Amino acid sequence: MNDSARSETQQQVLMEVRNLKKYFPIQRGFLRQVVGHVQAVDGVNFFIREGETLGLVGESGCGKTTTGRLILRAIEPTEGDVLYRCNGNLVNVMDIPKSELKAFRREMQIIFQDPFSSLNPRMTVFDIISEPLQIHGIADTVERKDRVRDLLEAVGLKAQHMNRYPYAFSGGQRQRIGIARALALRPRLIVADEPVSALDVSVQAQVINLLEDLQHEFGLTYLFIAHDLSVVEHISDRVAVMYLGKIVELAAADELYANPLHPYTEALLSAVPRTDPDEKSKRILLPGDIPSPANPPSGCKFHPRCRYAQDVCSVQVPEWRELKENHWSACHFAEELSLTGI
Repeated sequence: MNDSARSETQQQVLMEVRNLKKYFPIQRGFLRQVVGHVQAVDGVNFFIREGETLGLVGESGCGKTTTGRLILRAIEPTEGDVLYRCNGNLVNVMDIPKSELKAFRREMQIIFQDPFSSLNPRMTVFDIISEPLQIHGIADTVERKDRVRDLLEAVGLKAQHMNRYPYAFSGGQRQRIGIARALALRPRLIVADEPVSALDVSVQAQVINLLEDLQHEFGLTYLFIAHDLSVVEHISDRVAVMYLGKIVELAAADELYANPLHPYTEALLSAVPRTDPDEKSKRILLPGDIPSPANPPSGCKFHPRCRYAQDVCSVQVPEWRELKENHWSACHFAEELSLTGI
């Protein structure tokens, strides 16, 4: 990539994450002494361009949700920076004083995984969606009703729904209410934390299509967290694959699915259901269990389960490298392996 192209790409970046870490202390004994740490997120690096969708995938417990909450500063990081483009300048989210976070949170919102526990059962739909407006002192009661009515219509619900309580809605409708709440402050970035995993398959497609329509209508940027690679492929421009607190591969969705450069990505892709009934599945079964993030393996964290592992993998951490244009991977033998995609 030439300098002008790199400059243009840099101008398009809305958020850049650098060496982000979160270690949760393990405390034991009467005095609650720290005896170790759970390395939930361990040196994550990526960027998100304005208007795109970055999919973040991996097994349960790999640190996807923690990464999303760190970006929003819903939890404080152990180390690292999150640079966010605001008024043309990159601002380090981690340096913003807590007293100023309230104003900054209008820029970034979250859609939660569970549409049942994320909505207060004692609040009406109007109260749920208008609460962000009230907290930030935006509009009076009449204007809020107009704003809530517009948001409900934008997510496929009706204006008369605003006086009902969450129990009156299905899971898919509840998630639409959660999406409307996330849109209330007109954010630029939305962290979608597995927004369709708790829904029926038929409803998943409807919500995914809705998110894509809203992205075009409101000019949104998504960090889309999921474990279903078929869903991620449909909505994402680029995909980052995460394993045990680290991102092991990142590329454009089409490129990553067709030409994976990391053995873990190859294993995940082998589990994606095929649409052709005559195509034989070649599922790669990984040996053993996922190591504990409280006691991760030395060297490459994936090496105990990797069928291509060699001696160097157990002692040396692989470098995060751009092996092709806009295709990064952390594998010692990425150039030598011939991995199978879909």
